[in-house]
Amino acid sequence: MPTIAHFYGILIQMYYNDHEPPHFHARYGRSRAIVRLADGVVISGELPPTAVRILRRWALARSAELHDNWQRARAHQPLEKVAGPDDDTTT
Repeated sequence: MPTIAHFYGILIQMYYNDHEPPHFHARYGRSRAIVRLADGVVISGELPPTAVRILRRWALARSAELHDNWQRARAHQPLEKVAGPDDDTTT
């Protein structure tokens, strides 16, 4: 599963040709979750509350890039890295 972002110890990954709805997989330590792209809500699994807040804010800010990667994954194209909040110079 390709890693598209890594920040604050959180890994963000997407599977190629994954199931709907559009989402990404997040890993933080031993915790794992599936996060919906549309609104940043955890739809499966569990993460610490602080990690959820960081992820949701990041996912909403990077929504276009995440959706582009979702489309790339569905087409079996290489995925692009997405800047984490610790790399973001726009905020």
